Amino acid sequence: MRVLIAGGSGFLGSALSERLVHDGAAVTWLSRTPGKTRAPDAIEVRGYDALAPEDAWDAVVNLAGAGITDRRWSEARKRELIDSRLGPTRTLLDWMRTCIDKPRVLLSGSAVGWYGDRGDTPLTESSDFHDEFAHRLCAQWEAAALEAEAMDVPVVLLRTGIVLHPDGGMLKRLLPPFRLGLGGRLGDGTQVLSWIAREDWVKAVRFLIGLHLDDAASAGPRGVFNLTAPAPVTNAEFTAALAHAVGKSVFLPVPAPALKLGFGEMSTLLLDGQRVLPKRLAEAGFEFRHPQLAPYLRSLL
Repeated sequence: MRVLIAGGSGFLGSALSERLVHDGAAVTWLSRTPGKTRAPDAIEVRGYDALAPEDAWDAVVNLAGAGITDRRWSEARKRELIDSRLGPTRTLLDWMRTCIDKPRVLLSGSAVGWYGDRGDTPLTESSDFHDEFAHRLCAQWEAAALEAEAMDVPVVLLRTGIVLHPDGGMLKRLLPPFRLGLGGRLGDGTQVLSWIAREDWVKAVRFLIGLHLDDAASAGPRGVFNLTAPAPVTNAEFTAALAHAVGKSVFLPVPAPALKLGFGEMSTLLLDGQRVLPKRLAEAGFEFRHPQLAPYLRSLL
């Protein structure tokens, strides 16, 4: 099994790469700065401009993109978030149009932000959306990836929730204040957090790759998959579970106006919510190792 990963050195890509190498796969990272990208010895690093028609990978995983919470959303930053996703995706598509042996599947990143603020409404892969920047960002990324379908390359869209692991992402940022006893809910705490353990995210992506590569006699699934745990929680429930896991009390809440003042439009990621459910994963027979938040956090911390 040969797998090309765009964004392989990141929080998710590195964990997925470790699992694939463990499974015996030949993994290549696609990088904008190949000379500066450090990878484990078993992984090749390639620049985007080095893609050639004779290159052949069984699966392509597209995770490239600037971090959505790294900086406040100015208009310039919004453009950067869009371009950092569409640019690599279009480069991959240009390569696929020329390559001799096309990949058997393209798994392309997206996020539950596609649904926008939907409150407490249960959301599956067939649910509608609320139009806002997070939706438009994800929608453009997904639309670009789906162009591979015209080349007979099946596309799987990975609508990922908040991925939890101490190595990075939201949990890494929250642990220092919570360990000091300064963690508190955000706003009124009723907004729903659709989360997933990083171990389960890796397991789910490997599972979806396997549905395309492990059985050559059957066609693998296409389209949207929600990569979220089956039991979303409110922000208040998350706050209580994390505080308990580190042995501290919950501190004062952070008022919504303060978050809006500090983060601007990006505060929607903190104050709005989606109750996203992994319906298609369940229908495909996937089993979560960490379906519940509190036991997962206790096992980690």
